[in-house]
Amino acid sequence: MEIGINFWIGFIVFVLIMLSLDLFVFHKKNTEVKVKEALLWSLFWIGLAVIFNLGIYYFIGKVKALEFLTGYLIEESLSVDNLFVFIMIFGFFKIEPKFQHKILFWGIIGAIVMRGVFIFAGVALIQKFDWVMYIFGAFLIYTGIHMLVEKKEESEFDPNQNFVIRTFKKIMPVTDDMSVPHFFIKKNRIIYATPFFVVLLFIEASDLIFAVDSIPAVLSVSKDPFIVYTSNIFAILGLRSLYFALHGIMAYFHYLKYALSGILTFIGLKMCVNEFSAQFGHSFYISNFVSLAVIVAFLTASILLSVVVKKRQERHSSKLLE
Repeated sequence: MEIGINFWIGFIVFVLIMLSLDLFVFHKKNTEVKVKEALLWSLFWIGLAVIFNLGIYYFIGKVKALEFLTGYLIEESLSVDNLFVFIMIFGFFKIEPKFQHKILFWGIIGAIVMRGVFIFAGVALIQKFDWVMYIFGAFLIYTGIHMLVEKKEESEFDPNQNFVIRTFKKIMPVTDDMSVPHFFIKKNRIIYATPFFVVLLFIEASDLIFAVDSIPAVLSVSKDPFIVYTSNIFAILGLRSLYFALHGIMAYFHYLKYALSGILTFIGLKMCVNEFSAQFGHSFYISNFVSLAVIVAFLTASILLSVVVKKRQERHSSKLLE
C-alpha cells in the first residue's frame, strides 16, 4: 500500500495533540519528575510506538513494519547516549530538576523540525547520488571506532567552549539570573537571555550533532521518508521520560558506549556492503531482520554486563565494610 498524504497529515496531527497534552495537561506545572513516574511514561511512549508499528503492519505491510521497528530501535539506542550529554549540561548549569522538563520539551520541538529537514535532505541525496551511501557508511564506521577509543572525561565537559554558545553570547547579552524560569527577561529596557535559554540552545546544538549519526544509520534501514521520520519522532517523543528515568538506572548503562560503537560500526558496514552488492549485482545482502537481531544483541549484552559488574562491585564494597 502506498503511503499517501493522509498518513502524513494523520501523523502530524497526532504529534501535535500529544505534545499539547504533554505541555498543557500532564506537565503544566514545574515539578520534578520522579523515577517511577518517568519509567511509566517511558513505557507509555514505547507502547504508542508499538501500536503505531502494528498499524503500519496492518495498513502498509510487514516489510515497512520491520523497517520502522529497526529504525526505532536504532534511534532509541543512540538517543540514550544523547541523554547522558543532557545530564551533564543540566549539571553544569545547575538547572533544578523541576525546570528541566520544560527545557527538554522545547528542545524536542526543535529536534522534530531539524530531523525532518535532515531526513528529506538525506533521502534526496541518496536518490540522486548512490555513492552517498558509501560516505554515510564510512562515516558511521569512523564514528563507531572513535566512540570506542575516545576517553574524554566528564570533568572536561564545558558547554561555554562550544562555538554556538560563544557566538550567541557575542550577539545577545546573557544574565546569570535564574530566579524566574523564563528563557528571556527584561532589565532596564534591555532583553537578556537566561541560562535556561542557553541550555536549550546547547541541547539543540548537541541534538543536531547526534542527528548526523542517527539519520544515516536509520537511512541504512529504509529510504522511505515516512518510515524514517516517524521512527525518529517516536523515539524523540519519549526522550524526556527516558531522561528522568536514567537518573535512577544509570548504572545499568555503564557499557552502553561499547554497544553503540558496535551498532554504528555494523550499520556502516551494512550500508557499504549492501550498496556494493546492489551496484555490482552480487546476491549477498544484510537484511533488516539481521540488523534488528544485531542491535538487540548488542544492547542486551551491554545491559546484562552492566548488571553483573554492578552486583560484583556491590558485593565487593559490602565485604570491605564488614
